[in-house]
Amino acid sequence: MSRLPDPEQEPLDDEPGPDGAGHVHPTGPGPLVGLGLVALVLGWALRPVAIEIRGAAPPVSWLPVLALLLVAAILAAVARSTYKLLHVRKRRLPPHQAVNRLVLAKACALAGAVVAGGYLGYALSWVGVSEGELAQQRLVRSALAGVAGLLIVVASLTLERACRVRREDDENVR
Repeated sequence: MSRLPDPEQEPLDDEPGPDGAGHVHPTGPGPLVGLGLVALVLGWALRPVAIEIRGAAPPVSWLPVLALLLVAAILAAVARSTYKLLHVRKRRLPPHQAVNRLVLAKACALAGAVVAGGYLGYALSWVGVSEGELAQQRLVRSALAGVAGLLIVVASLTLERACRVRREDDENVR
């Protein structure tokens, strides 16, 4: 078992290693697409499994759709204010706030991909089902929740990009 260094006794090495360790890289499309596809398959499988186990598919209310849209709007607002602060006004964020925003952006991007994939998969499972109004309702609400999940991904990636600063900017901004 490895032990964590004690900052009081062993200074942490801030210099990146030969493999680039020490730098946070932007979230790439690979993890987002991979998680989204896994969630899509699980969301698509939810309807037949739920019908087999419970005898009915789970309903989708407006509450999750609205909650996801609210999260996307909040992330977009934080991204906008972060961009204005760092790139327009050329000010600095305290380090802990910058890290918090970056971690929030990365986590929400991954979670948004899972949410989008799951709801879009569930919506796809209702395509072609003609069980009446409930099937259509589940299809529409699931699709809207999936789109809201995609908006979360876009807002999160925007926030992540807003947190980036250039080295020259870092030295010139005081």
